[in-house]
Formats: sequence, structure tokens, C-alpha cells
Amino acid sequence: MAEQRRAERLDQPREPRGVKLPRFDAEAFGRWSEGIARGMGTANFIVYMTVVIALWFGWNTLAPADLRFDPYTFTFLTLVLSLQASYAAPLILLAQNRQTDRDRVALEEDRRRATLQKADTEYLAREVAALRIALGEVATRDFLRSELARLAEELDAAAQRRQKRERRQQERAPGRSGGGEPPLDEPRDELDGDYARDRPEG
Repeated sequence: MAEQRRAERLDQPREPRGVKLPRFDAEAFGRWSEGIARGMGTANFIVYMTVVIALWFGWNTLAPADLRFDPYTFTFLTLVLSLQASYAAPLILLAQNRQTDRDRVALEEDRRRATLQKADTEYLAREVAALRIALGEVATRDFLRSELARLAEELDAAAQRRQKRERRQQERAPGRSGGGEPPLDEPRDELDGDYARDRPEG
């Protein structure tokens, strides 16, 4: 009694009962079924099958009576075709199921990649927005061009004013010397009293 209770404990797995069926490689069988389904779905299979049935009909109709193995009503041919159809349908369904599994895995992979791509796109969009905000405070090319053009205009105006001032000084210099000698082409400085001489007397 105690041994029977020990054998019926729920924390221990029950030993399998019944007939043990032989095991086989499901992947290899699936590949084999896909090959058969792929072959049956071609035009060559239909042509070969039509030729075999036509030869079957011709032999069992035109051959001598003692050589006919399947006389009229073609019972054996009907049995062969029924057997072929009974095996072809499950093989085709198995191949379709495997194709459906592959399509589901491919769809999940595509969905995962689309999710990653969406996340990357959103990240890049945020980065571009941040760059645009940062570039809003940076001098643009048009702004630099306008500033350089303004500086160039100011430099040109300053150069023109300096040239006018130098011409006026050159015109005044011969009158002050009285000798009519051309003025010396030298820079003005404070050592030789140019500034004091050109400064108007108050």
C-alpha cells in the first residue's frame, strides 16, 4: 500500500504508457515534403502524369486481353490516383504550414527592423532639431557676407578720406615753403613738427 502511494506522488513525473512510436527528424521530413510539393506544382509533373495516364489507357485498351493488367473501368488506376491525392494533400499542407511559419518569422523580423528604423529616424530628427536650434545662434554665410561688405565699404571710405587729406596737405606744403620746391614724399610724424605746423593757430 505504501509503495502504491509512493508511486502516485504528484511531485514525480509519471512514466509514459502505451506504444512508443519511432521518432523521426521533423525538419528533414519537412524539407522532403516541400520538395515533393514543389515538384508537384510544376508543369513538368502535369505533363509527365498526363503521358503516364495516356499510356495506361492505351495499353489497357489496345493491348491483347491477356496482357492488360488493368482492364476497362481502370480500377487500379483509380486506386493509384486516389492514393496519390490522399498523400499529396497532407504533404502540400505541411509545405504550406512551413512556408507560413517562415513568413511569420520574416514578418516579425521586418516589424523589428521597422521599429528600430523608426527609433533611429526619431533620434536623427531630434538631433537635427537640436542642430537647427544651435545653428540659430551661429553667424550664417549671408550675415558674414553683409558684415564683410560693410567693413569693405568703411575701409574704402577711410582710404578715400585719407587720400583727400594727403592731397590737401600736399597742396598746402608748397605755399608754406615759398621756394616752389616739390614736397618731400615722407610720412608725417611728430619729431619733425609736421603736426604742429599743420595745426591751425588759435
